Amino acid sequence: MKMFFPAIFTLAFFCSCSNSSNNKENGYVKNNPDSSDQKNKKQLFFPVTAYFKGQLYEIAKDGINPLKYVTINNHTDSAWLKIEDLPRVLNEFLTPEIDSLNLVSLFKENNFMDQTLNVITLTYEPAGPLPDSMKLRHWDVYIDPNSGKVKRIYIVKISGENKLLQLTWVGDKWCKITTIFTNPDGSSVIEKEEKINWDF
Repeated sequence: MKMFFPAIFTLAFFCSCSNSSNNKENGYVKNNPDSSDQKNKKQLFFPVTAYFKGQLYEIAKDGINPLKYVTINNHTDSAWLKIEDLPRVLNEFLTPEIDSLNLVSLFKENNFMDQTLNVITLTYEPAGPLPDSMKLRHWDVYIDPNSGKVKRIYIVKISGENKLLQLTWVGDKWCKITTIFTNPDGSSVIEKEEKINWDF
């Protein structure tokens, strides 16, 4: 399972990257989304949902009960989670399925190699207006170019009126869900943070 995702990533990344070596500027290697070659190629999104499910499988296989920290108004409580409860807690970010089949008509990928940080970044933004039913707004995948392993995933979804959910997932270690409320004046406050740790 752990070796499967680097292989998937390698295929997706190199299929989606431009073959030209002339797209280097300011220490980054970028796609050229306007090239005719890129327009004729089907986008291959990194399989984020499958990656999450793989991580949940590994946690269950190792028999790890994660520890959940909930912070509200600078007060933090903690409690152990049952392994079987983890998918339910994270369900908001397991749908919709993020892969190459479901979202390529709604989102576009930009990727670049950050040579300063030594990380490959895949950034996904709406390709145009999104349907009202689509709560997903943005996500990023950060990958170690040497090992092919995911270092971090960041996802933004809307949740009800004036609320955003942000997920930060650090591979093999922990994840955090942040609930942000936007006031009528446009200012934002963190309503709640839920961090789940399984790396002891």
